[in-house]
Amino acid sequence: MTLRIAIVGAESTGKSWLAQALAACLGQRGLQARVVPESLRAWCEREGRTPRPDEQPGIAQLQMQAVLAMQADVVIADTTPLMTAVYSDYLFADDSLFGMALNHQRLYQHTLVTGLDLPWVADGLQRDGPHVRGPVDLRVRQALAAGGIDHAVVYGQGLQRLNNALLALGWPPEDHGSWQQREAGQFALDRGRVPWSCDKCSDPDCEHRLFTGLIRRS
Repeated sequence: MTLRIAIVGAESTGKSWLAQALAACLGQRGLQARVVPESLRAWCEREGRTPRPDEQPGIAQLQMQAVLAMQADVVIADTTPLMTAVYSDYLFADDSLFGMALNHQRLYQHTLVTGLDLPWVADGLQRDGPHVRGPVDLRVRQALAAGGIDHAVVYGQGLQRLNNALLALGWPPEDHGSWQQREAGQFALDRGRVPWSCDKCSDPDCEHRLFTGLIRRS
């Protein structure tokens, strides 16, 4: 049986990095783990622009089909149609994609939401600006809650972010020595730091403070 993991969240919150880091980590543990990349990125690179409202459903379908076609022990989706639905709602006031997106989201055994504690970085057509992250983060959480879909929010920098994700998935964390060797060959840590401000947090219980303490207690 294929284990499917979805990584969703606002722009510039490390979804692609986390997907690749998880796949490499699980591969070292003897699992065949493959990442499904974001269809929107390839679409924008091919077309040289961002999609129109009427093109959003097709992009969501591409993302869904790519996930369903992927065969591996673990399939990690670097975003899902839920993000297309969220942006369609935010940018175009079109909520018509949520039904399909939430039905697809229920196929994942785990959904990880990347937190807002990483610095915003420009990325060509893929990014709308740091002011978009808060509203998008809120819409993602609201959609998951409305759909009754359990999820975990992942915070931290570099190894801590990876380990928080692993713990949320029920797997033991990486040790520092193994991470250093892997990082030297494959990854670059997100070295930028941003001060955490609870006015950017969608959770009144300050989940960031609670979550980042998880590693210290493990």
